[in-house]
Amino acid sequence: MRYVSLLFAFLLISSCADKNPEPRLKTGKYRMVLAAQDNEEIPVIFEVTSDSTLILFNADERIEVDEIRYVGDSVYIKTPVFQSYFAGVIEGDKVSGKYINKTRNRITSFKAVYTDNPRFSAGAAAAFDTSGVWETVFSQGEKDAYIAKAIFEQDGQKVTGTFRTKTGDYRYLEGVMDGETMKLSTYDGAHAFLFKATVKDSTMEGLFYAGNHWKEPFTAKRNPDFELPEIDELTFLNEGYDALEFSFPDENGEMVSLSDARFKDKVVLVQIMGTWCPNCLDSSVFYTQFHNENKDKGFEVVALTVEFKKTAEGAFENIKRLRERIGMTYPILLAQYGSGSKVKMQEKLPALNHIISYPTSIFIDKTGKVRKIDTGFNGPATGKKYTAYKAQFEDFVNTLLVE
Repeated sequence: MRYVSLLFAFLLISSCADKNPEPRLKTGKYRMVLAAQDNEEIPVIFEVTSDSTLILFNADERIEVDEIRYVGDSVYIKTPVFQSYFAGVIEGDKVSGKYINKTRNRITSFKAVYTDNPRFSAGAAAAFDTSGVWETVFSQGEKDAYIAKAIFEQDGQKVTGTFRTKTGDYRYLEGVMDGETMKLSTYDGAHAFLFKATVKDSTMEGLFYAGNHWKEPFTAKRNPDFELPEIDELTFLNEGYDALEFSFPDENGEMVSLSDARFKDKVVLVQIMGTWCPNCLDSSVFYTQFHNENKDKGFEVVALTVEFKKTAEGAFENIKRLRERIGMTYPILLAQYGSGSKVKMQEKLPALNHIISYPTSIFIDKTGKVRKIDTGFNGPATGKKYTAYKAQFEDFVNTLLVE
């Protein structure tokens, strides 16, 4: 009798659980918006492929997410590589909550709806075709003004492209021309960007929003001949130096220096980076592939990472996550933690005149001399520029290998 009572209780509990299952993300597409300044919203499209996986879409980019956890009616979505996650409550076809960027201690509200609606709606036909090259200035007239090269492709109302700066790019951008208004957005796992501009035939003027913490104006004019400075023209050695010296710990606590036997008589690429930096991720993926294909020829890579984590232990956790996610096979040394300061990092490498970007890549020949320094990285979002950079990179390293 006691057995029957227990069985009845179990069946009753199971029945209630079946009637009130914990909510899960539905398979299919969602349109999400993150809050920005001026009551603007940064739209993002993602597709849930199972209750534990989803894909983020930005133009031709696909970011696979496989760290999704449920607690009651809440869902926690952690982005790959970077220390960022979404914490939301599921209510039917809707999810709402906070986006937390742990690296920068930033919190943004978000809302997501299960729908096939596009990233941006466009109520009017495109008044202009933005395809081509635009000479761009951000924060013109301010002391921190900087130039960029915008490259867009337009098909009807749909616009894709990016802004290349002297030190990197603003990722895969996707959006529309709605009458005279261009709207572009992206979310790469670390940054949420919105560009909104009024376009005329040969000029545009608008605002750039980054999350809910930053905005700045930009202006642009058509200029098919505009070029940015080459990335090897921005950082160089101070007078009296022809080599680089450092000694920083790896994940095992071992101090690593360029004078170590593993680097002797080899071509070495020193990558100054951060695990929180999307452009650094782009460079790490390419360098890892090239290193794997050429390490038997006498080519080595060593990364010097700069981390915002307040402790070395926390910084090494980030390093481990990056290594495991993309399969990095070369040493990653902790050069700095607790701050992303480029000035402090440069003080650790006095041979350099300055560090103005993460990543910065330093090419060293078999004799230990610095032969070239690249500032920033032209990632996949830059299209032809990325293809050209990879070819130039391979040619230069191969030249050093045969010397």
